Amino acid sequence: MQKKTSQFKSLLHSPDVQFLMEAHNGLSAKIVEEAGFKGIWGSGLAISAALGVRDNNEASWTQVLDVVEFMSDASSIPIMLDADTGYGNFNNVRRLVRKLEQRGVGAVCIEDKLFPKNNSLLDDARQPLEAIDVFAGKIKAAKDTQQDEDFCVIARIEAFIAKWGLGEALKRAEAYHKAGADALLIHSKLSTAEEILAFMNEWQDTCPIVVVPTKYYTTPTSVFQEAGISLVIWANQLLRSSVAAMQKTAAIIHEQQSLLGVEKEITPVKEVFRLQNTDELKKAEERYLPPTRTPDPSGG
Repeated sequence: MQKKTSQFKSLLHSPDVQFLMEAHNGLSAKIVEEAGFKGIWGSGLAISAALGVRDNNEASWTQVLDVVEFMSDASSIPIMLDADTGYGNFNNVRRLVRKLEQRGVGAVCIEDKLFPKNNSLLDDARQPLEAIDVFAGKIKAAKDTQQDEDFCVIARIEAFIAKWGLGEALKRAEAYHKAGADALLIHSKLSTAEEILAFMNEWQDTCPIVVVPTKYYTTPTSVFQEAGISLVIWANQLLRSSVAAMQKTAAIIHEQQSLLGVEKEITPVKEVFRLQNTDELKKAEERYLPPTRTPDPSGG
C-alpha cells in the first residue's frame, strides 16, 4: 500500500479538486474512510470539542497527538492535522513534525496567528497575526525537519479572518511559499467565496491552494474546480451532526424514561462492533489462544 504521505501528496497535485472530511477520533476516521473519502482533516475545533474544551489551545499538543494516533491507526487514508499555530515557536514545530511522521500522519497545517489562537469563525474575537518573517521561519523549520520527502506542510493564511485584506493575504502567501510551504490554505468567513476567488485571480496557480467553505457552503464545488483550487475541506460536519444526534437521543430518553423511542433510530450495537474490527480479534483468539475447554458436568 502507498505511504500515507505519498497518498496525500497525490491528492494535493491531482488535476481535479479533491476533498478532505473532518474526523475527531478513531471511530469517525474509520467512518470517513468507509464513506469513500481519500483523506481526513484532523480538525482542531472538532478534536477540542470532543475533548470538552474550547478551540483556544486548551487541549495540549500531546493530547491532540494522542487523538491523532488513534485516528491514524484506525484508517488507511492520510490525515492532515490542523495544528493551530504549531503549538509554540519554530522549535515546537520541529518536534511536532517529527512526532507526526512517527505516527504516519500525511500532512500538517499551521496557521499564522498568535498562540493561543481563537477559532476563526468566532464573532468579534481578537485575531492577531504572527509577523510574516517569524511565521515563515516556522514553515522553513518544519520543512527542514521532515525526514519523509512526501510529508506536506500547509501554511494557513488568516489575513481575511483578521480583516487585513487581499494585499496582506498575497504578501503572506508569497513569503510562505518562498519558505517552502507545499500548499497554502486561504481562510474566509464570508457567506460567499468572494475573498477566495479574488485571491485565486491574483495568485495565478503558483502552488496548490486549500479552502474551507464552512461559511460559504452554498458555493458549488464546480466553482472551486474552475478557480484552480486543489483541496476542499469539509471541516466540522461530522462533529456537528453527532452533537445533534446525541442531543436528540439524550432528550428523548430523559423525557420518556425509556429506550423504546430511540432504539430503532440509533446504530445497532453489532455495527459498533464491526467498526471496532471485533471479528479480527475473534480470528486472532482462534489462532493464538488454546481451545476453550467445555466444563465436565460430572466434575471429573
